[in-house]
Amino acid sequence: MEPLHITLMLSILFCSLVAGLLFGFAVVVMPGIAKLTDKEYLLAFKHMDGIIQNNQPLFILVWAGSIISVIVTLVLGVMNLNGTQIYLLSAASVLYLLGVQLPTFRFNIPLNNSLQSLDIKALKETESTLLRSDFEAPWNRWNRFRTVNAIIAVSMFILVLPRF
Repeated sequence: MEPLHITLMLSILFCSLVAGLLFGFAVVVMPGIAKLTDKEYLLAFKHMDGIIQNNQPLFILVWAGSIISVIVTLVLGVMNLNGTQIYLLSAASVLYLLGVQLPTFRFNIPLNNSLQSLDIKALKETESTLLRSDFEAPWNRWNRFRTVNAIIAVSMFILVLPRF
């Protein structure tokens, strides 16, 4: 098996796992915790995000692995592919990096970090209501954006596979 084929398979695996995580948050986790009170919602999200922020090794492996494998696959693809294959691989890579990873680092992580720095239990009810409204809508909007882009990018990566 060629190095490009191996990195493409890893990209598909890791990006699919990221897409599944984002999809799970979009359709199960966030709608589920949406039914909680404002403080409960903020605390639940803070606890879930805290697991990630405490460097959960499998999460880090998959998330960082997706970025690294996509970049390496793109470099190898530019060196070894031509025609439609290189355009499809390039489009998938750019979509994944700019449509999934960039919003994560630009929007979702800063929102997550804002919750991590708060003593949510000490908040007044009006404060927790305001914080939730400032957090929930933008976080969900960017997560849906990331989810759609991740699914499309993975689909594009898969379309490159049969060409080997």
